[in-house]
Amino acid sequence: MKSSHLFQPKLTALSALVFLSACTVGPDFKTPEASPSQHYDQQAEQHLGGQQRIALGQKVSGQWWSAFRSPKLDQVVRRAIDGNLELVAADATIRQASQSVAAAQGALYPQVDFGAMAGRQRVHNAKEPSISNFYAIGPRVGFDLDVFGGNKRLVEQQQAFTDLQTHRYEAAYLTLTGEVASQSLLIASANAQIQAVEKLLVNDTKNLELVRAALINGATTQIDVSLAETRLAQDRTLLPPLAQQRDAARHALSILTGKGPADWIAPDFHLDEFALPSNVPVSLPSELAHDRPDVRQAEAELHIASAAVGVATANLYPRVTLSASLAQAASGNGGAALWGFAAGLTAPIFTGGTLKAEQQAAVEGYNATLAGYQQTVISSFGQVADTLQAINHDAEEFLAQEDALQAAETSLRLNQQAYAQGENSILQVLEAERAYQQSLLGHIRVKTAQYLDTVQLFVALGGNSIGVFEQRVASREAPQRSYQ
Repeated sequence: MKSSHLFQPKLTALSALVFLSACTVGPDFKTPEASPSQHYDQQAEQHLGGQQRIALGQKVSGQWWSAFRSPKLDQVVRRAIDGNLELVAADATIRQASQSVAAAQGALYPQVDFGAMAGRQRVHNAKEPSISNFYAIGPRVGFDLDVFGGNKRLVEQQQAFTDLQTHRYEAAYLTLTGEVASQSLLIASANAQIQAVEKLLVNDTKNLELVRAALINGATTQIDVSLAETRLAQDRTLLPPLAQQRDAARHALSILTGKGPADWIAPDFHLDEFALPSNVPVSLPSELAHDRPDVRQAEAELHIASAAVGVATANLYPRVTLSASLAQAASGNGGAALWGFAAGLTAPIFTGGTLKAEQQAAVEGYNATLAGYQQTVISSFGQVADTLQAINHDAEEFLAQEDALQAAETSLRLNQQAYAQGENSILQVLEAERAYQQSLLGHIRVKTAQYLDTVQLFVALGGNSIGVFEQRVASREAPQRSYQ
């Protein structure tokens, strides 16, 4: 009975320590409240015109680039997702961060070590000095009760860091798909403009030949010949930049797919292979924070900062550890089993203000990160608003270019009819053709801007990229499960 009474206070103390171990100091992280705003730019939302309409309140679903209805684009995007080296690096970084979480979680469990020691010793304080062999072998167990949750906050911090890396992967995925679509459209635009410029150069050449013939016949002067030569030379300068745009875009696509420009050549794209999405889903501002990887990154960074406050706060409180050991030891011809059990407490008394300053620094770091998060959210709203306005202005410019192109086409037709009836010269027809080709170039450029700004809108809305890493992991594990 007596021994049971002696053991009762130990049980009470141990129960109290276990109860305290459930206490975790510091703030529990909560996702900041969503923005109450329901609009990005009401004027842009209400007046988006032309061929496109926005569906406010709807989210981008599936593979956003499929809205352009280009099988070639679908193939290149899939190739880029499978081969892009930045995604491969981001994937490995996430797995590295996951191992850091597992390492941090290990501190929540008892730590078991096994030790062995052997040696030879001489005893001097005996009646007769003696020399003997000795050894000790056995396990040792240590356990940090984590009374105030410092280790738990470290695990939380590492998990938030893993979330951060996951969202960085999603951001890289979003950037990649946006870049592939943009570069493909730039190839298509360059090809269309090169075709128009080549027709323009044919027209300039004919014009120069006619002026030179007129000079021989005495119907014009050398000034007109010089003007025609200057026009042809100036228009020839349009081709090299367009060819460079096309080739640079091809090389960019090769690199995006994880290949060198000589190892894989991107297909030729043409504008008539794309369709401009007529209805574009635009999620509400209150939902955008959940759809954009950069906002989710900022949220993960805020979570890391919150956990850091918990770690710094836990450092202000005592640490309680338990340890036990069991060893088989022997010296000379004698041996015995040795065991031990101990509880330890370490509490800061005076640190010169270091721990308190570290806690306050963590709090201020959280406040700074919170402001950064809020700025990221606001900037995302601005990016969507800017892109909506860009699409709106593209539509206005497209209508103006349509009118200019139709007017140039009408002028060309009338000049051709007048020439057939002998009412004007071939030079007037060629000038009308040249005006038409220049209007066509402007039409191609504004049409390209419509496509590119639509791509940017999909990217600004997050491109349905949240969760793509989990999909990658699932697709990677699916073949392994099929063989089991």
